[in-house]
Amino acid sequence: MVHDLYILMITAGIVSLLFKLLKQPVVLGYIVAGVLVGPNLFGENLVNHENVEAWGNIGVLFVLFCIGLEFRLKNLFQSGKVALVGAATIIVGMLVLGYGVGRFALLDNMNSLFLAAMLCMSSTTIVMKAIDEAGLSKARFVKGATGILILEDIVAVVLLVLLSSIAVKNSFEGVELLKKVGVLAVTLVIWFVVGILVIPTLLRKVRPYLNDETLIILALGLCLGMVLTAEEAGFSSALGAFVMGMVLAETLESHRIEHLMAPLKNVFAAIFFVSVGMMINPSSLVEYWPSILFVSVVIIIGMITFGTLGCWWGGETFKDAMSTGFSFVQIGEFSFIIAALGSKLGVTDPAIYPIIVAASVLTTFLTPYIMKATTPCYNFLYNHASPRLRSKIDQREQQVAESEKTTSSASEDKFQVHAKKVKHAVRKTIVTKHVVNLFFENMSENDKKEEKTEK
Repeated sequence: MVHDLYILMITAGIVSLLFKLLKQPVVLGYIVAGVLVGPNLFGENLVNHENVEAWGNIGVLFVLFCIGLEFRLKNLFQSGKVALVGAATIIVGMLVLGYGVGRFALLDNMNSLFLAAMLCMSSTTIVMKAIDEAGLSKARFVKGATGILILEDIVAVVLLVLLSSIAVKNSFEGVELLKKVGVLAVTLVIWFVVGILVIPTLLRKVRPYLNDETLIILALGLCLGMVLTAEEAGFSSALGAFVMGMVLAETLESHRIEHLMAPLKNVFAAIFFVSVGMMINPSSLVEYWPSILFVSVVIIIGMITFGTLGCWWGGETFKDAMSTGFSFVQIGEFSFIIAALGSKLGVTDPAIYPIIVAASVLTTFLTPYIMKATTPCYNFLYNHASPRLRSKIDQREQQVAESEKTTSSASEDKFQVHAKKVKHAVRKTIVTKHVVNLFFENMSENDKKEEKTEK
């Protein structure tokens, strides 16, 4: 086992360093490292695949736990209509497009459904990293893009649960699916509300005794406890890890936990991406290159189209909407997880996995260059638009600018306003008064801390 870990770490380290020097995402380096140590390139196993797969599964839990830690209800609320309409447009549009591509390729319903799920999620990690490296972190469109990514992550976890259920029963029943969605929604709400009521209060009481060592052990214990709870309830372990991350994101210690988790997340995430690369057969890439190219084009065109339309319908300016769409032109970690799930359950065609991974690598590589094309494409479309459309674009720009001035002069945060309305609505209910007040108290304390930090 130590030998396997040594081979993995040294190969991943060297290859990722090379990719860093080439100014490419290190995720691609990890996948290439997996190809190098896998059985398909040199015809022999340099590492034990079962050990790597076990570590990779742990890596998935840590990645989803950390994604949950980055989730903030406040940030999602501030994104408002843009996040909701944008995410709905992208997810529904890409699901339909992906399913259509599957049927066009003569795949059955199950394969087409899994393919659609793989194509409908952009990579949060890659998008945010690309935005940061492009120096656009403070750009106006980033807030809406972040909200969309948060909702996509939530939907991705839900899709994992639903796809697992559909694959096990090997059937797609509308009524059964609606029941599953209903049970899942109720379960998520109960877990989240109970978690917000109990865990932040608990952490506040023991805060004087929480050094870094104790805090990280406690956080991991809570994460694994929720993982076991999710499995016992018949849901995926990934759901439990994500939910506990969401709960801890609303505590005063969220940023500290996130900082402490970073090394563990990086190590096990690297192992997960290496395990992904180990399943790629280079000869299959040559065999399926037309399919890889076709899927990549579908991803790029689909994400640009639905991302731009969704954000435009959500109220963003046309340029900001295009900036979001042009930054979402790749698939990433959730696509790998869904592809691995299909392969593990034996319900997807073996050819889909290498095609998806290769398409992800190609689109990830192209993301920075496509983002740079946003302004030239916007200028071209604006200059060649009809006078009526150009008038609408200018009018939206003016409306957004005026809205920003109004928002910046507001004395109270929108989230706090709506929180007060909810508390006021239940003020006369004696039984729920204390519970609701405690819920919003636990959430608002974290918001206040973040505001002080920003100032």
